[in-house]
Amino acid sequence: MRPLAVVGNVNVDLIMGPAAPWPQPGTETIVDHDELRVGGSAGNSALTWLALGTPFEIAASIGADQFGTWLAKGFGDHARHWPVHGDSTTLSVGITHPDGERTFFTTRGHLPLFSLEDVLAVLDGQRLEGGIALLCGSFLTEKLVEDYDRFFDWADRHDIAVALDTGWPLDGWTERNKAAARRWLSRCRIALFNEVETTSLAGVSDPAEAGQVLRQGMPADAIVVVKCGPKGAIAVDTNGTVLRADAPRVTVVDTIGAGDVFNAAFLASFAAGEGLGASLAAGIGVASRAISTHPRTYAPTLQEAVA
Repeated sequence: MRPLAVVGNVNVDLIMGPAAPWPQPGTETIVDHDELRVGGSAGNSALTWLALGTPFEIAASIGADQFGTWLAKGFGDHARHWPVHGDSTTLSVGITHPDGERTFFTTRGHLPLFSLEDVLAVLDGQRLEGGIALLCGSFLTEKLVEDYDRFFDWADRHDIAVALDTGWPLDGWTERNKAAARRWLSRCRIALFNEVETTSLAGVSDPAEAGQVLRQGMPADAIVVVKCGPKGAIAVDTNGTVLRADAPRVTVVDTIGAGDVFNAAFLASFAAGEGLGASLAAGIGVASRAISTHPRTYAPTLQEAVA
């Protein structure tokens, strides 16, 4: 199996809900569920690999407070070299809605201080030789983004394929953000975007066509994966061929981190040598179980997830 690593945002998520309608200012609303859990794109993906028993490395950082200590404890030995920044840990409060969607309130916290030096202090290029590095949380890790070109150069030197999931820009897909994402994709061999992100970035409404547009600006051996929620997922292979996989019908508890869970399961399968079709099915199977369980659980194995 090819080595796996994830680089990006780890923070604390406090999930509460469901709430409907949205409360008026000055009022109090009682909700049925609450859960304090590891969050952030990198954190959600790493938790999935832990649950699946998939070997991996993670480069992240924490704040100098109790939440930072709690996050590090949750990852055990994986977090032993994480830098501690002199700021509070980033915290997201997620309010879920009856349809499974959510609203986030997030503090800036420690994430803007995460740097390339922090990444290289944790990851060993020789150990990850020939592997895959999932790069995520781009629009929340500002200092690291400034050195993305150096990160891509480091990955190229060690034949590490970078899989990119930028997340949604805080100010939307402005022309500046689109240009930045296209520039990053030109150095990546795997794109992992959801349907709205893909179509917004490509400027076309059909997700399969949008995926093909994105792949044209990537290296020749690149693939694009489009996560389409309840409609499943789409992949565009190295020849430009479109593959599709359907999602099962499930009762949704909350969709927070669903795309991150998909990313982890897809990459675990892909790194194990499975084809695009099987890897799409693995991503969909694990993510479907995650969003339909409380407390959140994952299939014990990739094989069970797609059974």
